[in-house]
Amino acid sequence: MNWQEFTALLVLATAMSFSPGPNTTLATALAANHGLRRAMPFVCAVPVGWGVLLSLCAFGLGALLLAIPLLGLAIKFIGVAYLLWLASKIARSRQLSEADAERMNVGFWQGAALQFVNIKAWMLALAIVGGWIAGRSDPGLRFAVVLPVMLAYAFASNLLYALAGSLLREWLSGPAGSGRRLVWFNRAMAAVLVATAIWMLFL
Repeated sequence: MNWQEFTALLVLATAMSFSPGPNTTLATALAANHGLRRAMPFVCAVPVGWGVLLSLCAFGLGALLLAIPLLGLAIKFIGVAYLLWLASKIARSRQLSEADAERMNVGFWQGAALQFVNIKAWMLALAIVGGWIAGRSDPGLRFAVVLPVMLAYAFASNLLYALAGSLLREWLSGPAGSGRRLVWFNRAMAAVLVATAIWMLFL
């Protein structure tokens, strides 16, 4: 892989990883509601789940998805339904407390599984495999370069959003802990997830 290809990979990784999406929205909401420690399992799960997805696409799953449109359609609708369910959970969360953690119960395994119904993750994986790995003379070496780069970006982007969410906790509690700011913040995060779900439907 020459430096031009590597630079293009970094540009794509930056644009896709740091732009708002289901992962970054959930990382922000979890940290804002329950603190950075509560959000870290999800932050760590994203690169793990996405790394598995990228690996499977590199070894042929992406070609299968493209060959069977109904499979892609099923993933899309499952993803949309899951995002709408998460949005409803977040919209109803009204307390900055661990006691309310069950309402927004998105841990490590849920975060890893989310990658497989996240159309944005599929699009990025297929783009990377098609543009940087498949049909090249050195696919194994390219995959060995691409995978750690993308895992680092996935972790860094979600950690950054989680840090931003955790820094908002005191402000979100509002005057005398009224929690009104938190309610509107959670509604805004839920709206982002709903908008993402609608966007997914038209891909």
